[in-house]
Amino acid sequence: MSKEQYNQAPTFSFALLHPKYWGVWLGFGLLALIVNLLPYSILYRIGRGLGKLGMKFGKSRVKVARRNLELAFPEMAPLERERMVEENFKNTGMALIETGITWFWPTWRFKRRIVAKDVDLLHQYKAQGKGVLLCCVHALNLEITARAFAVLGLGGYGAFRPHNNPAYNLIQYWGRTHDGNVLIDRKDLKQMIRVMRDGERLFYLPDHDYGRNKSVFVPFFSVPDACTTTGTSILAYTSKAAIVMGSGFRNDEGRYEIIANKSVEEEYPQKDEKAAAAYMNKHVEEVILRAPEQWMWLHKRYKTMEDPNAERGVRYK
Repeated sequence: MSKEQYNQAPTFSFALLHPKYWGVWLGFGLLALIVNLLPYSILYRIGRGLGKLGMKFGKSRVKVARRNLELAFPEMAPLERERMVEENFKNTGMALIETGITWFWPTWRFKRRIVAKDVDLLHQYKAQGKGVLLCCVHALNLEITARAFAVLGLGGYGAFRPHNNPAYNLIQYWGRTHDGNVLIDRKDLKQMIRVMRDGERLFYLPDHDYGRNKSVFVPFFSVPDACTTTGTSILAYTSKAAIVMGSGFRNDEGRYEIIANKSVEEEYPQKDEKAAAAYMNKHVEEVILRAPEQWMWLHKRYKTMEDPNAERGVRYK
């Protein structure tokens, strides 16, 4: 099946020029203008400044990030935890700028910001025509990571949730499908399996709490019963694809190091969902620890409890 057949892209219509959508067009237009006119060094300062400012207005999210770090790293000193929370918020502000960079920079400029640190494994699988379940994490610069793989000739298919605002959805889809990437509705499991059987790469994020449905409770960092999706084993078992861990964290020089150097399917216990989820979490932890301050600690990772009678999110009360 061709990419065009997989692709169910939203299309532009004059109805999207209705005044109720002007705010979306204006906001993204301003973002596109800013990221294209200013040098990266200035964009970096703006993004992180916005994140620091966001701490003053997002007190509830500050508490979530702090609590996540308490749960995940109970041995972390309080001062180190506060430093991590602040750094995480700065990177969250930078994520807005990085989204603009991903969606609106031309390829020639974007390419200058990425470093193919180790992606030989993906090139080998591509040459063999073998499908890959490329497991990444919710890094705050995830948008950049996905496009970077495409720029390196390793584009793939990503699951997405169509936005309720059609103007936003059009821009989002257009921004995320540069350089050969394709989006698939996150509910379309058959399409996800099919692309891997056809020898393509599917971007997958197994690191968040997606709720009780199709999940098990296994260790994640220092929490012994973190709600973890079984989607990885479902996709891997049915597609017979390789499972590769990937990341694209920003280094100290402001460049994004693209890594996909570890294939984990040989020892992956596919027939035991709980063991498989615990196994995957260990590898997810390894990826996050490459740059923990760039992971999405603002998400309530431990909100779903193993006890179905326990209040959801009780750990954050």
